[in-house]
Amino acid sequence: MLITTAIAAGIILTGCGADASDNSSSSAGMADSGAKVAAEPQAAAERAPDAAQGENVPAQAPDLGVDQRSIIYRGSTSVRVKDVNAAAGQATGIAQTAGGFIGGDNRSSSNTGSGTATLTIRVPADKFATSVDQLSKLGTEESREISTEDVTEQTVDLDARIAVQQARVTSGRNLLSQAKSLNDLVMLEKEVATRESDLASLQAKKRRLADLTALSTITVTFLGPESPGVKPDDNPGGFLGGLSAGWKALLASLGVLLTVLGALLPWIIAIGLPAWAVWWAYKRWSRNRPPAAQPALAPAATGGPLPTFPPAPPAKPADKD
Repeated sequence: MLITTAIAAGIILTGCGADASDNSSSSAGMADSGAKVAAEPQAAAERAPDAAQGENVPAQAPDLGVDQRSIIYRGSTSVRVKDVNAAAGQATGIAQTAGGFIGGDNRSSSNTGSGTATLTIRVPADKFATSVDQLSKLGTEESREISTEDVTEQTVDLDARIAVQQARVTSGRNLLSQAKSLNDLVMLEKEVATRESDLASLQAKKRRLADLTALSTITVTFLGPESPGVKPDDNPGGFLGGLSAGWKALLASLGVLLTVLGALLPWIIAIGLPAWAVWWAYKRWSRNRPPAAQPALAPAATGGPLPTFPPAPPAKPADKD
């Protein structure tokens, strides 16, 4: 009986010790977890300024070769053809064969052969020159204009800004997930929304540049046999060109002056003529008005009465008694 009681007591004491050990280890684990969670916001806050400071670092464009640069090609040409609609159909086929598409189609038909068609074609950049040549061979080319724009630095700058903005958005989201109060939550949500909006704007600009560099734009105008062509530049340049430009500017200035005068003429007639009539009548009345009577002069302050004209006869002496 005593042996059984001792064994039972030993088991109870062993269980209590195990429970105490488990409780202490659990408390230590909870403390470590709490310390880790408390340290993560602080570490994230310390990383956030580093990410924000990246915005002040100027992006340097790498030294790229000609074949690695981002270049936008634009071209326009006018071609005189016999059949405008047939030429427009062939231009559509050229665009599709090059891997592009028709971005715009504006046509005007005429039975007299004066119809026109203006097509906006988007083709890959490496097929730009070939497509322009093929379009010019559909008829008689009358004009051609090619322009290029190098946007390599803009592309590199956008890439750097997008990378920095993505880091700022990531750090903001990390801080948002660790917010402890309602005020912090609202403030961080607003900040994250602002950063995401800026990131979306930068990405939209990057997509626009990528579209313009990947697909070149060609504007081709097909002219019918009787359609008026593009007017050539008749400015000879030099002294004669300056004289011609000055004469045109003088005529334009006179046209503006006459326009202003024509706009003011009704007001001049409606207001100026009555005002002039009133002024003329007043001046005439002033000339015909009789002169006013001269006022009599007052006697002198220290003398007698003023002499009269003709002079009065002398007074007779008084008789003496």
